[in-house]
Amino acid sequence: MPNPTTPGVSVKENAKLPYSIALVESSIPAFIGYTEIKPDSSFNKNKPPKISSLLEYEQLFGKAKEENIHLKDTEKGITAVAPSVKFLMYYSLQMYFANGGGSCYIVSVGTYTSAGVEKSFLESGISKLDDIADTKKPTLIVFPDAVSLANQDDFYSIYTKAIGQDQNAKNRFVILDTYYGNSTTLSGGFNTIDYFRNKISLTNLNGSYAAVYFPHLKTILNYTFNEKTFITHDGLEEGQVGDADGKKLEDLQLSDSLLYNQIKEAIRSLNVILPPSSAIAGIYAKVDTTKGVWKAPANVGLNYVIAPTEKLSDEEQSGLNIHETGKSINAIRSFTGKGTLVWGARTLEGKDKKEENKDNEWKYVHVRRYYNMLKQSIAIVLEENFIDEPNILYTWLHAKTTIENFLNQQWVDGALMGNSPKEAYKVTVGGTEDTSTMNVTIEVALVRPAEFIVLNFSHKLQQS
Repeated sequence: MPNPTTPGVSVKENAKLPYSIALVESSIPAFIGYTEIKPDSSFNKNKPPKISSLLEYEQLFGKAKEENIHLKDTEKGITAVAPSVKFLMYYSLQMYFANGGGSCYIVSVGTYTSAGVEKSFLESGISKLDDIADTKKPTLIVFPDAVSLANQDDFYSIYTKAIGQDQNAKNRFVILDTYYGNSTTLSGGFNTIDYFRNKISLTNLNGSYAAVYFPHLKTILNYTFNEKTFITHDGLEEGQVGDADGKKLEDLQLSDSLLYNQIKEAIRSLNVILPPSSAIAGIYAKVDTTKGVWKAPANVGLNYVIAPTEKLSDEEQSGLNIHETGKSINAIRSFTGKGTLVWGARTLEGKDKKEENKDNEWKYVHVRRYYNMLKQSIAIVLEENFIDEPNILYTWLHAKTTIENFLNQQWVDGALMGNSPKEAYKVTVGGTEDTSTMNVTIEVALVRPAEFIVLNFSHKLQQS
């Protein structure tokens, strides 16, 4: 130990680790939509709260809207009619957490008492994202209720605005749905996919900040029904359902338990149909956590899913995956023995560049998202540790070493291509000592997925 009471030089060693770069969280969604309860303006200073479980969501925002019970007589007996559900936030959160989701923000733009889903309300939710002061800001945007907009053009307008906002923020990514869950033929002979590609405008926008998935999903979830409202029915004038017409289900439990149980069974047979964006957000989070952001979020099974609403063939997916418009659409497909898988990982900027047949570096979801994460992670450590430092050679070397150490670990982890660090990344830091600007140039070789695997077989004849 140093002895400052003795004449001479006393030495005390202070261990100080070099600056290091920590990866920012890459899969924190913001769910923008309607909730049963909307916290008053005093809660969290009217800023979107972050939750980490379905229970926490229920405590703050309530549950699903209770739908009215409508029955009909069929040859098979009592059948419940699937309700026309407008508000999908609660069901979407169930899918998100079931598929690996973690912390997320909830942006409540209204309650179930509202007349319906309105474009202006959802747009107001986009602007609230800038109010989040947390260092762990949302990096994904999901609109569970967008498919319930009465005007289909409003649906595309919402997503176009969100993509533009993400492009400006530079660190967000929008997960899109299609308005219809299957290849419905619309007016003018267009189907769901054609209409989507025609209406999603990327003029002056960068489509690499978004990805779309198709079709919708038939889930194992059940709708929430209100047992206190009067039952209505269609079908035969006489029969078991007729006995329930105009009655409340909770009253039938006492007066006719057999009929009550039959109706409850009919209700339980209905499965919630959902757009896939919320489940995909969960898949992003799971892949990021278990493998890394640089891994394509594809060839991954979906939980809580019975089947896609439409079965796609290889040929049909070919038209979705690569198209002359450049607007790639990622397929969700069922495979025998494998279940329902996410079977694509392309952004809306999914086409290669026309000029000189150049490869489009931003056509893959994980490339864009990993690049966003790298930029943000490096920018944070430079701002926190090097801002206002002397703009001299020593500072430049310190910054360069910090970034190189970080990128070397990324290469070791398999996030960067190359047989050596020199092939994987290059960092240049410099400036002039008579100015206040330190210039940092970073080149990285990001990994690409083995999207297409070609097997070449040859039959070698036996030599005599």
